Parts: sequence; C-alpha cells; structure tokens
Amino acid sequence: MLGFVISRLLQAIVVVFAMSIIVFVGVYAIGNPIDVMIDPGATAEIRENLIRQYGLDQPLWRQYITFLANVAQGDLGRSMVYNTSVTGLVFSRLPATLELVLVAITIATVIGIPAGIYAGYRPNSVASKAIMALSILGFSVPTFWIGMLLIMAFAVELGWLPSGGRGDEGTIFGISTSLATANGWSHVILPAINLSLFKMGLMIRLARAGMVEAMQTDYVKFARAQGLPDRQIVFSHVLRNISIPIVTVFGLELGSTLAFAVVTESVFNWPGVGKLIIDSILQLDRPVMVTYLILVVILFVIINFTVDIVYARLDPRVRLGGSK
Repeated sequence: MLGFVISRLLQAIVVVFAMSIIVFVGVYAIGNPIDVMIDPGATAEIRENLIRQYGLDQPLWRQYITFLANVAQGDLGRSMVYNTSVTGLVFSRLPATLELVLVAITIATVIGIPAGIYAGYRPNSVASKAIMALSILGFSVPTFWIGMLLIMAFAVELGWLPSGGRGDEGTIFGISTSLATANGWSHVILPAINLSLFKMGLMIRLARAGMVEAMQTDYVKFARAQGLPDRQIVFSHVLRNISIPIVTVFGLELGSTLAFAVVTESVFNWPGVGKLIIDSILQLDRPVMVTYLILVVILFVIINFTVDIVYARLDPRVRLGGSK
C-alpha cells in the first residue's frame, strides 16, 4: 500500500507542475490587461510604468520563473483590478462556493443514489421509468435555463425564496457560514438545487446501471437460493460491489462541481469563486485567473489521489496492480 501511495503522489506532483506551465502560458499569452486597466488617453510613459510594474516587459519564460519563485514563498501575486493579495481575494470568496457545493452534492447524493438503486432493483416499474425520465432531464436541460425557471417560479411568481445573493451569516463551531441561519438557507436552496440536477441525474444512472448488473450476478442468485431476504442481499453484498464506480465518479464530480459552479453563481449572483473568475476574465485580471485555475488543478489532483486511495481500499486488485 505504501508503494501505491508514493507512486500516486509522485504522479500528482508531475501533473501539477505540467499543468502550471500550460495554465500560465495559456493565460499570459492572450490579451493585454494594461489595455483594460488604463484610460485610452493615458500617456506612453504611464503605460510603460504599469507594464514594468507588473513585469510584463519580461520574456514569458522569465515571468514564469518569477511566478514559481513567488509561489514557493506563498505569494501568488496581487490582483490588477482589486489591488489586493490574490490569495486573500480567492479565499475570501471560497467559503460561499464551498457552501453551495456542499448543499448541492448532498442533495444529489441523498436523492440520486437511493433513487438509482430503486430504479435498478425494479427496472420495469412505473416509478423506475419516471426516475429515469427525470434523470434525462437533468442531463439535457441547460443549467442557466433551469436556474431562470427556478427564479421565475419560486422568487418572482410565488415569492417563497430570494432570487439571488448570499444570506445572513452565523457561526457553527467557530466557523462563519450562511448555513447557520434560516435566511442563509433560504438563499442557498435555489442555486443548490440548480447545481445538483446534473449530478443527481448522473448518480441515478450510475447507481441504476450498477444495480441492474449486480442483481444478475451469480452471488445474488446463490444468496437468494439460501433464503436471504432481498434487503440483506442489497445492503450487505450488492452495495459494496457497486460502490467502487460510485465513489470514483463522486470524487470527480465533487471536483467539477466546485470548479465549474460558474454558471449557477452567475445566474443567482452568488458571491463565490466562480463569479470572481468570470469578472476576472472580463477584466483580464491575470493573477486571479492563474491562481484560480491552478487551485482547480490542485483540487482535482487531491480529489483523484483520495479517490485512488479509497478505490485501493475497496478493491485490493488496484493496489496490487499499481505496485508492480
């Protein structure tokens, strides 16, 4: 197991380094933020001073070396638009995104996996077909369109919930969060439902496919022949065997939900990292863009590493294969 962990850790380090080069070159080779930052009527001297101040007069490779040296010291630069530390700016928006993702993933998991298991257990029932139809809608309908429908229905027409923004904050175990107040929950529920629908559809289809396949295997037939009730067979045997792909996809989707909640945050004006990156792209705030993208890479690497370890614990064949 130790060899497997070390191997995956070395792979993770290589991936982060390679992606940092791709992200840095991709962002810094496109556009000129000075054109956005200064007035078109500014003098050439002001323009040159700004270019020199942000190091944009240096070759791209030297800018990357400077960036790596600053990162090694914990400095990810300063925002060109907000004139503040990029690290502080991103992490000030991160709690809002984490709240949204936590609620969305919980909704998708609590509803999606049991619904998928039931749909796989009774695949020909009317309820199963209805569940699969709803999962297709979750895949097919664009997120921004569903978000606008939710706002029209529950905020504008019914007036039950607010249309956007983040609610009042409270404290839970010393942590400030809007999930500690009723007003905060009223603000997060609509964007969380909107963000969870695609993930819920994926969980339903994945759990159903695994359930249908598992119920046709020999060990299930033998268990039934021994007189074991279906409830015991499902919870004691089937769930363990279908958990491996579910854990894998859950980890990947957790990362993608956290990284790409951009549309939902924009539709509901949620003050998270996704909204920040959209504003930064429009204003060519390079340090914020690079920091966000590299944090996304690190996030995916950490989640994939964790999923690999959990996968190896669930299926020893993976561990043995990775140590050869």
